[in-house]
Amino acid sequence: MILDVASKKTLNAKNLEALGSTRLSELMIEITKNDVEAKRFLRLELAGEQGSEVAASEIRKRLSTIARSSSFVEWDQIKKLIRDLELQRNAIVTQVGKDDPSNAMELMWRFVNLAPSVFERSDDGSGRLIDVFHKAVNDLGELAVAANSPPIELADQIFNVLIENGYGQYDYLIGSMTPALGNKGLERLKKRMIELSKKPTPKPDPADREIIGYGSDGPSYADEYAEIRRTSTVELALQEIADAQGDVDAFIEQTSETARAAPAVATDIAGRLLAAGRVDEALDAIDIVDEDRQRWIPFEWEDMRVRVLEALGRIEDAKRFQWRCFERSLNADHLRSFLKQLPDFDDIEVEEKAMQHSLLFPNIHQALEFLILWPSLDKAAELVETRARELDGYHYELLTSATDILEARNPLASTLLRRALIDFALEKARSKRYQYAAQHLQDCESLSGLIDDFGSYETHEVYIHRLKTQHNRKSMFWRLFEG
Repeated sequence: MILDVASKKTLNAKNLEALGSTRLSELMIEITKNDVEAKRFLRLELAGEQGSEVAASEIRKRLSTIARSSSFVEWDQIKKLIRDLELQRNAIVTQVGKDDPSNAMELMWRFVNLAPSVFERSDDGSGRLIDVFHKAVNDLGELAVAANSPPIELADQIFNVLIENGYGQYDYLIGSMTPALGNKGLERLKKRMIELSKKPTPKPDPADREIIGYGSDGPSYADEYAEIRRTSTVELALQEIADAQGDVDAFIEQTSETARAAPAVATDIAGRLLAAGRVDEALDAIDIVDEDRQRWIPFEWEDMRVRVLEALGRIEDAKRFQWRCFERSLNADHLRSFLKQLPDFDDIEVEEKAMQHSLLFPNIHQALEFLILWPSLDKAAELVETRARELDGYHYELLTSATDILEARNPLASTLLRRALIDFALEKARSKRYQYAAQHLQDCESLSGLIDDFGSYETHEVYIHRLKTQHNRKSMFWRLFEG
């Protein structure tokens, strides 16, 4: 009986239906009285019930209001703005698009065109805001197919928005629109982009050139920036068109010889050649990168080279290269892939070799992260015990996580990690970290009784004495420790 009563009080659709439509309506009015977002949602729902035209009218009004707004949106209000935009975007698709895709498409164009005014008055460093517009670009592609948009007109419209794509809101538009464009539309867009490539930005007289900034090389001019945008727009568009048409050579033609030597570009080209079955050319494309001259080699390039070597049947070469990549980066994906190819029991020996290599790896923090995540906790503790003096407390998240993980297994390693965090906070006078550093020191005190031998490191008593000698004036820290 008690369970039955409780179940009827649970908030779900069935129980709410029992209240009846009149009471539910009254409750909705009461709940939304001071909630602008909820009111906006209900108005859209009511408009949708009256048909797509009414819903479109309501959406159009809201888009106009957003476009006219001039109030600045601080970072902590971005989520609210995103919810508003998502509400309108979803309404365009669900309430208008199902019955009138042409009207919905016109609204979605207006929606994406909001991007410049929205970004100019917003503080969004997270990238969440641009995602809303990229979703809308994907919606545009689906609506264009549903609306049976004329390919030539669509190509011209795409061209016009791409040359004004100042905030990247129209990135991925060509890929989204490819089904609606078809080859006819793609050829039209390609022709217009090639025409644009032959029209460099006019260079004004020196006295009339507009300076838009200064750098180490001197002033930057508006015409230079416009020219960079023009060439970049053409290059990216022609690459996307080449992809849409499955033309690998056209894609490569849009990349300079210099750019092809960059690992990311080489990976893109090799991947397309590999997919086209042109494996020998894929190897040439990936091997254009000079590993010895790169400060950092991305995993994607390494992985692509392994895939190309395997496609050529050069399995042993692929394995040797993969092991070399692991030795260079301690990338766990490389090691796992390498071990999977080995016979039983051989993988155990190689894994132990990998762990030993990590103990001698030049970057102790990279090695510690690898050993913790693999996981090989005994080796992680050994690394800390043998090389603790190399630890840098700047790496707060890594060291704190390792401290917690190793505490039960190895109190000395856990203590040494905590000391690195404490030393950093005090030596760099990072007062915001004092609270955490004080807690770490209290934990060190608790763990000290579990440590039989500190080896070459200071005992807890000696360590405390040194801290008090070197940092006796940091009263805030000591109050937190003693409190």
